[in-house]
Amino acid sequence: MKVKAKKHLGQHFLKDASICQRIVENLPLAKCQNVLEVGPGTGALSKWLIDDERIQELYLMDVDEESIAYLKIAYPERASEILLEDFLRYDINAFIPGQNFNVVGNFPYNISSQILFRCLEFKDRIPEVVGMFQREVAQRIAQGPGSKQYGILSVFMQAYYDIEYLFTVDEDVFDPPPKVKSGVIRCIRNERKALPCDEKLFKTVVKTAFNQRRKTLRNSLKPLLRGLELPEKYSWERPEQCSVEDFIILTELINNNTA
Repeated sequence: MKVKAKKHLGQHFLKDASICQRIVENLPLAKCQNVLEVGPGTGALSKWLIDDERIQELYLMDVDEESIAYLKIAYPERASEILLEDFLRYDINAFIPGQNFNVVGNFPYNISSQILFRCLEFKDRIPEVVGMFQREVAQRIAQGPGSKQYGILSVFMQAYYDIEYLFTVDEDVFDPPPKVKSGVIRCIRNERKALPCDEKLFKTVVKTAFNQRRKTLRNSLKPLLRGLELPEKYSWERPEQCSVEDFIILTELINNNTA
């Protein structure tokens, strides 16, 4: 049975075993030994996950009926762990009830950022994420303050995860080959249980600042400041210069001003 890559699903199937092996080897499994592979496709990565003795529970989840049918034929003994579901809409609270799980995958580029936002919704259940992204997206997520690549997703992810860019992957290891290079990153949940500020307002502050990233914070955040004068340190800075901690401070300043 042959599975055809579907453009509308953003599918580019990995075909290089050495790349698959490297991805699995970089899944730390230090905090949790349960794994969910999102978008397994034809199972190139799945094979290495199945053979990894460190993993206690493994589930494969895809929205492509053809991929799921193929995987159930390839791994009939794991049929109950191969799920035709959409990770972005699946009831995560019902998944492996009461247990944490790591997320790994060669993520479809067209929804890769959405997958990370979904992981953030369940950050207290997902201690580790290792994934393949379009290289520019992977670099953006891992990049620290001071870079033009640093943005909204960088701040949101780095607030709760320690992120490392692992390696770059060339186009020719996929079928069909994408038009861009790919990058693999590793995200490990940090010790932060919750932000020391209003999380909803924090998200608003970050989005408002980066939506006008060429402006200084005193101008981009003006709708939220309501006459508040920012400390000199922040007035003339632009959002890409601010760390997670800086955005927490800005959130507290704005919150206290409106309380």
